[in-house]
Amino acid sequence: MKGPRTSVPSPRRPRARRAVIAAFVVLAAMVPAAGTALGAQEVEAELPYTCAFPSGPQAATVRVAARFPDSAAKGEAIVPAEVTTTVELPEAAVAELDAAPGAEVRASTELAVALSQGEARAEASWRGTAQPATVPAGGPLVLESTGDVPSVTPGSAGELQLRAGGLKLAMEAQAGSATSGPGQETPAPVSASCTLGEDAPEDGLLATIPVTGGDAGASPQNPSPSERPSESTGPDTAKPGGTKAPPGRLRVEAADPQDAPHCTAKEVTGNTLTAYITGYSNVRKLDGASLIPLACMVIEQVDAEFPGPDDEFLFRQPADVELSYQGRRQTPPAKATFLTYGFVPTTATMVLEQVGRMNLEGDFYLREPVTVVSTIRASLVLRLSDVKVNGTPLDVGPDCRTETPLISREPEPDRYPGDHMVLHGLSEQYTGEDATGYQVSSGGPLTSEVTIPAFTGCGTDDGEDLNRLLTASISGPGNYVKQIQGQVCTVAFLQPQECTEDGQPVVIPEPER
Repeated sequence: MKGPRTSVPSPRRPRARRAVIAAFVVLAAMVPAAGTALGAQEVEAELPYTCAFPSGPQAATVRVAARFPDSAAKGEAIVPAEVTTTVELPEAAVAELDAAPGAEVRASTELAVALSQGEARAEASWRGTAQPATVPAGGPLVLESTGDVPSVTPGSAGELQLRAGGLKLAMEAQAGSATSGPGQETPAPVSASCTLGEDAPEDGLLATIPVTGGDAGASPQNPSPSERPSESTGPDTAKPGGTKAPPGRLRVEAADPQDAPHCTAKEVTGNTLTAYITGYSNVRKLDGASLIPLACMVIEQVDAEFPGPDDEFLFRQPADVELSYQGRRQTPPAKATFLTYGFVPTTATMVLEQVGRMNLEGDFYLREPVTVVSTIRASLVLRLSDVKVNGTPLDVGPDCRTETPLISREPEPDRYPGDHMVLHGLSEQYTGEDATGYQVSSGGPLTSEVTIPAFTGCGTDDGEDLNRLLTASISGPGNYVKQIQGQVCTVAFLQPQECTEDGQPVVIPEPER
């Protein structure tokens, strides 16, 4: 990410299945990095993995390289540097792409890294994007990915260990490559979940970092009196971006501010805008809220409509909107690790996928105050993958999703039929004062209430059908959503206060409840 960024204000089985329900609605918090600690500890681990492809399991070799500090102090952020994840797939796995030799393949990886220090446990996601690779005429395909990775801040002294865990691999043969010919369609993307082999050396150990400072004899459960957290420094109230971790705990933070995804438009006109969005969504049945991951939105304004229905109406400004993440119309995959029932560690990955049109309308009214009423209509399906309960995978299959898009009450059903989510924004401006609320140019809050539809595709053909379980535990009405949009970048003009040099938004919004 280039350019400056700113922030703006068994008997056990039923329990495990219930635990995964909470995993579905918890997303990874994305907060500013605490700092960087570099050193000379070079790591290059070669690990055996088994990847579950649609046609069956395939062996793969994964090489993880990184640079770590030789040691660190308690409360100091540790950021692995020069991280690469190289996946070598055998010829049988390459055939999954259904791509001709010479075809260009793009790929991304997400490696789960387990962090442990004494009794403290956490998990980080090392995401990477690979340079385009060419499908060989025979033999293995090698994909080398790189990317920023989260920092970890230890809250006590003692050895910190990092171990490789599960790996998510996504591959796609590009249109216009050697895969395409007369009458041929571009092959569909291929994804696989990979597990570390039982014969992996040292259980996938990547690094051991000695952490000094404080009373090394104080246990995480019983820190010394001077280390006990106050009400203002507890794990739920610690200020994002701070360099201190609560005593006895591991604090994982994104390496890039807000872990902002790449956000540019494929085609640029004088009306092209880009912006970041984030926020929270309540899930009524679970009495909790999930973070909407920071995502990229590309807005293409079209011709304004007027006259309006009455004398106060000035004009309507419509726009077509698309989510954008690595060439797909979706939010970034968001992963969380947390304790269900206070002691069962659960992880899950969720994506909001745009499956239809998304449009924005801003209605301008000449009143006192001058009012702009904005409405966004979006067809978004929820997808769930990579679920683990207490370290044990719970197989929800490759196509676990809601049957239909999220549903809101539509004020104009004749004009906008079908299932979709409706977000509302309001801006007011009194004479001589600045505008407040939401406008597409300056951003602000958008709110909605949605019904989560029933689930489908969850489970496997030879496994347990989880559709009814997820539907009964999550689906239903009355789920409040608050989305925050940041200041847009007008891509054609690249104003430095709005845009980076490559046309990405400068402003990164902060989620609000």
